[in-house]
Parts: sequence; C-alpha cells; structure tokens
Amino acid sequence: MNPRTRKKVEIIALLSVIWFVITLPLPWILMAPPEASQTQLFIILQITAMISVPFVILAVVWTLKPELTT
Repeated sequence: MNPRTRKKVEIIALLSVIWFVITLPLPWILMAPPEASQTQLFIILQITAMISVPFVILAVVWTLKPELTT
C-alpha cells in the first residue's frame, strides 16, 4: 500500500471512530442504574450502528473519489 492510500485509510478509520463515539449518549448510559443500562446499551449500540453505516460509507466513497461530490 502506498503512503497516500495508507494515509486515507487512517483518516477514514479515525473519522469513523470519532463518529461512533460522538453519537453515543454516554452520560445517559453511565448515570442509569446498572441493571437497566446493560440492556439499553446494547439497543443504543445497534441503533447507532444502523444510523451511522450510511454516513461512514459516504465518507469513504467521497474520500476515495472526491469527484462524486459534484
């Protein structure tokens, strides 16, 4: 893998991780009672993943082929 492609992959991975972390309502999960927060955490993770996948895919495509944005 050439350095330019490697840099793009690193940026995409970093932005994806940031997106998933920002979309989680962590204070709400951490302040809930433990027995309730475990079930709620799994549901929120599933919802976040379903909502985030299209945005991450768009970011990957637009990073690899910027001419598609116009």
